[in-house]
Amino acid sequence: MLLRLRGIVSMLLLVALAGCALSPPRPERAMPRPARAAIAAYELSGRISIRQGEHRYEANLWWRHDRPHDKILLTTPFGQGIAELSRDATGAHLLTSDRREFSGPDWQALSVKVFGFALPLTSLPRWVLGDAPDGATRDAAGRAQQFSDDGWRVTYREYEGPGTDALPQLIDLNRGDIAIRLKIDDWQMVR
Repeated sequence: MLLRLRGIVSMLLLVALAGCALSPPRPERAMPRPARAAIAAYELSGRISIRQGEHRYEANLWWRHDRPHDKILLTTPFGQGIAELSRDATGAHLLTSDRREFSGPDWQALSVKVFGFALPLTSLPRWVLGDAPDGATRDAAGRAQQFSDDGWRVTYREYEGPGTDALPQLIDLNRGDIAIRLKIDDWQMVR
């Protein structure tokens, strides 16, 4: 049961970084987005795939982020709830489909409590936007392609279009025996 719970939490906490089938290209947006560094709130939906050693987990993902709050929902391909992760001023909380609850003062502490090691969850909301640290390799449009941070290798496999403001659609995150792929189907900027 603990291994299954770890898989569920892995999917929740490593959200921004796994994917399955590729979707057809979308038409370019009529209005440009703000610069990555200026995006403070967003919603995304897609799929996440996590492989840890010989174990593999997949789920649908919905994530709403703004600077003081996060809410992440994981569901099966048929829409059945797997887990819900939230973060706010009171700390980080995980609720599983069997109504088990876990809490910590923040995402890092919650991941240590559940997994025994810290996940890069403080940086993840920026990484999922393609807002990479200095030293990242970049494509001709200036968008991040790959970087390493705190032992994690983040690779942007696909963006939603050719524009400099296009957001990532396919992201890989790897560290040790953990491989995560996030396939983002839809981005929404939130006010």
